[in-house]
Amino acid sequence: MQLTQLILEGNRLSLSRLLTQVENDSPEGRAALVELFSHTGQAHLIGVTGAPGTGKSSLVNQLTLFYRKQQNKKVAIIAVDPSSPFTGGAVLGDRVRMRDLSGDDGVFIRSMASRGSVGGLAQTTASFTQVFDAAGYDIIIIETVGAGQSEVDIARLAHTTIVVEAPGLGDDIQAIKAGILEIADVLVINKADRPGVENTERALRTALGLAHPAKRVFRHHGQTISIDVPETDAKIWAPPIHKTIATDGTGIAELADSIAKHVAHLHQNGDWALRERARLGSELDAVLQEELMSQFLEKVQKEKYDEIVENVLQRNISPYEAVRMLLNGNLK
Repeated sequence: MQLTQLILEGNRLSLSRLLTQVENDSPEGRAALVELFSHTGQAHLIGVTGAPGTGKSSLVNQLTLFYRKQQNKKVAIIAVDPSSPFTGGAVLGDRVRMRDLSGDDGVFIRSMASRGSVGGLAQTTASFTQVFDAAGYDIIIIETVGAGQSEVDIARLAHTTIVVEAPGLGDDIQAIKAGILEIADVLVINKADRPGVENTERALRTALGLAHPAKRVFRHHGQTISIDVPETDAKIWAPPIHKTIATDGTGIAELADSIAKHVAHLHQNGDWALRERARLGSELDAVLQEELMSQFLEKVQKEKYDEIVENVLQRNISPYEAVRMLLNGNLK
């Protein structure tokens, strides 16, 4: 396929076209993903999440500038925006804050609409990372909507998860309650020039002390599972806390250093392979569920299906009975 060859060669126009096809779930997009998959597995996936207003986009902007200027790495950014209630498209707010990166051929920014997906992570995000990976991008940053507790889903996708907090938002306890700190590999207190940064740091250190240090949480087969750190000489990774001011780049170099140390730690203790297995397993589950549902709906007459839905709506049958009837072919 000519398109996939152009992607492998780094053609930006072809890359943009393929991302659109993938987001629209077109047959051409699916075929390209099949051809490109064998060329993936090299990129470092970094997830950036946190509550709205913490400065995630500005932080991603500065981190990307560091990787470009200091390490000359190609960086792709997937900004999962809230969907417009009118068009269903991405709001594109992140691109406004990343104008410093415009004109750099080593950076590719793609906004995508969450479209109501749980945690703001659209299902096509994983496919996007594969396309960027095959196109030769060294680092892929996924910035997610700050949607609360379900943001822990990013742990299924990223190798390194950065949780961003900010002083003065009054959500320190809420973050602890939501369990979002349990998936953090690196913690960042952005806007560290604001009052209350000491209180925020104290709250985060307390929360880290309460968390189990030897487990990594994932979701697989619809269930929350944890992976124990092997009882070897490998040290347990303790999430560092960094204070940054994204508006002027303060603390960005130290943050990048911690990210590099985390990658080295993952490779040293074998956790990189475990995360890859959990990530690809989760993606396989999602694709399988979608495909099975699609095949099922093709075999069921729409009128019969609508009739079952109406019976559920009228409380004549429960959803469990409806599913049993549909699977058994008993639609009367």
